[in-house]
This record gives sequence, structure tokens and C-alpha cells, in this order.
Amino acid sequence: MPTALALSTKVGDAALKKATGRDWPGWVDRLDKAGAAAMTHAQIASHLHEREGVDDWWAQMVTVGYEQAKGRRAKHQKPDGFSVSGSKTVAAPVEAVFGAFTLARRRARWLPGTDVIVRKSTEFKSARITWNGGIGVRGEKGTSVEVNFYEKSDCSGRPKCMVQVQHNKIPDAQAAERIKAWWKQRLEALRALLEP
Repeated sequence: MPTALALSTKVGDAALKKATGRDWPGWVDRLDKAGAAAMTHAQIASHLHEREGVDDWWAQMVTVGYEQAKGRRAKHQKPDGFSVSGSKTVAAPVEAVFGAFTLARRRARWLPGTDVIVRKSTEFKSARITWNGGIGVRGEKGTSVEVNFYEKSDCSGRPKCMVQVQHNKIPDAQAAERIKAWWKQRLEALRALLEP
């Protein structure tokens, strides 16, 4: 079993074996013998849960790992496209970071030229965004961004906020890698804008 499998699923052999009773090579072998090569994603997950007694979350994880091992799923790939994420801790109050995403004038200061619609937000907790352009990647129109905000503080009690961004429904692996790199740059721009 290639090491890249554990890295792409973010679950190593030891953690997987502790949770499910088998490591990656064990699951790949077992699923091959069960005919998983001819099954859909849902069928593999169902088999793991119903016949192997694997918890639902772990059944999904093992299914994704199996698909990656067999070349059926690429890194960052989900059933509805590709998904990438990034995060940044900013030495600013959660209200300021939340406003930088949800208020158009503030957003334009660090995400210039973007075309977004904030569909839903929960004050200082989360935002759901329809992304219609601004990165310059083919297929970005109509993708979806989920943003979560976590209030923190440093040892002296000064406010901090950890922001996590997940960009979903990206059409292909190449676009996913470009969007991931773009978000890394933009989150650093957000930090530079908001920190004193």
C-alpha cells in the first residue's frame, strides 16, 4: 500500500487499525475479495457498514481510501467534484474576520474582483457562499464556499480568530490545486489587513 494513500486520506495505518480492526493493506485486500472493484461508492460504504460492522464515518473513510488506492478517486475528489480547504489564525476579533467575509465593502479590500453571493450566515460562526468568479480558473462559476469562524485568544487574553475555508464543487484536480494556492495567498492577505 503506497504511503500516499494514508496522506491523501489523512488517516494512517495505526489510526485506521485502531478504529476498524484493519490497516489500509488489510482493507484493500478484503474489499478486493468482496468484489468492491465492481461496486459504486455507496455500495462499498454500505458493504463496510452492514457486512463488516464499520461505523458510518469510518466506512466512508475506508471507501475513499480504497477508491484512491484503485485509482478511482483523485486527491481532493468528492462525488460532486473536487474540494479544497485552508485555514488561518488572525490576531483580530471574530467580528472583524466575519465582517471581512460577509460585508461586500470589507471583502473587496482583500478579495478584489471577486463575484460572490453570501447565501446564508450565522453571525460570527459561519457563512455559505456561492462563488461566481474572481480566481481566474475555468469552471469556478457556481462553485460553493463554506467558511467557519472560531473565536480564540492568546495567553494575554487578546482576541484571535481561526477561519477555515472549504471551496467545493470544483470541476477538476488542476483547478482544485490552483484554487487551494489562491486561498492560501488570500487568507494571508486577510491576516495582513486585519492584524494591528
